[in-house]
Amino acid sequence: MFRKLVIACCASALSVGVIAATSYPAEAAVKKYSNCKKLNKDYKHGVGKPGAHDHTSGTPVTNFTRNKAVYTKNKARDRDKDGIACEKK
Repeated sequence: MFRKLVIACCASALSVGVIAATSYPAEAAVKKYSNCKKLNKDYKHGVGKPGAHDHTSGTPVTNFTRNKAVYTKNKARDRDKDGIACEKK
């Protein structure tokens, strides 16, 4: 009985460790870009917060990537403060 309890506890602890280990690298992959040219190589039309809308008098950019983590890391690239960094048609 005690042996089954120990095995169950070890299995639970191991599965929690695996879940924690697999969620960390995705967060670490968020990159800060030094300029819009470099950001636009990875995100062709820019990157913005979910729900952001381009502020423009012309045709707004709607095909930008929506990613809160990447936008937050590159918020300084959002010159017009519309929630989209480095928007480009």
